[in-house]
Amino acid sequence: MSEKEFFRKKVAWITGASSGIGEALVKKLAAYDARLIISSNRKDELERVKNECKTDPNNIVIVPIELSLPDQVEKTAGEIPEIFGRVDFIFNIGGVSQRSLATETSIETDRKIMEINFFSGVIITKNLLPFLIQQGGGHIIAISSLAGKFGVPYRTAYSASKHAVQGYYETIRTEFHNEGIRTTVVFPGRVRTNISLEAIGPGGKPYGKMDKELARGISPEKCVSDILKGIRKNKKEIFTGGNELISVYIKRFFPGLFFRLYLKTNSL
Repeated sequence: MSEKEFFRKKVAWITGASSGIGEALVKKLAAYDARLIISSNRKDELERVKNECKTDPNNIVIVPIELSLPDQVEKTAGEIPEIFGRVDFIFNIGGVSQRSLATETSIETDRKIMEINFFSGVIITKNLLPFLIQQGGGHIIAISSLAGKFGVPYRTAYSASKHAVQGYYETIRTEFHNEGIRTTVVFPGRVRTNISLEAIGPGGKPYGKMDKELARGISPEKCVSDILKGIRKNKKEIFTGGNELISVYIKRFFPGLFFRLYLKTNSL
């Protein structure tokens, strides 16, 4: 079965769908004739993404959401199954990054990052799990980061939220394996998106800068290609990026060397 046939007519809910990896995923799945529910807090950008897709407009439904508001996330999650009558894939892509030292970051910012990156996905998962089990199964895909494998400077809360993502979805997969629930955690390295531009900087202010490393990263389209290939193989973890991915293996097998190199370069 080809990749297009695998995703054809499947129903996917995608958060963070208005830019970056989420936008690239929407366009790829739309080209595969999937039925899509696309969400973010920018309705105008969701309209743009929908209009740029080459598919029947009825195959894409826009559902705005603000991931920092748990009550809204819960309400929206409860309405998702009614749209197409089933949900095959949930892509928890929406998130926010950080560029500030721990001492420059308020506890309010820490909580906001955790709410968006971690708890929003937890709320979505808790609300839709009973429905997924009832329909016979489903696949939940959560976006982590290489910062979810080790701490990254200027990203204390971000890194913590991405570590939490791995632990939560690995456990969900174990607890509900017999009910047909699959989970995949994606660990992108450097991907050319606006994540650093939109990151939260010192004092809670917008960072507003493009990281040089990200500017040299892989395209969102390449990232999405890696993700979809991994989903077809039912992989528990998917790594996507460039040479920076080697850092995961250096830490695993040579932790002393990893930390020496890491302190020297102070980056991924």
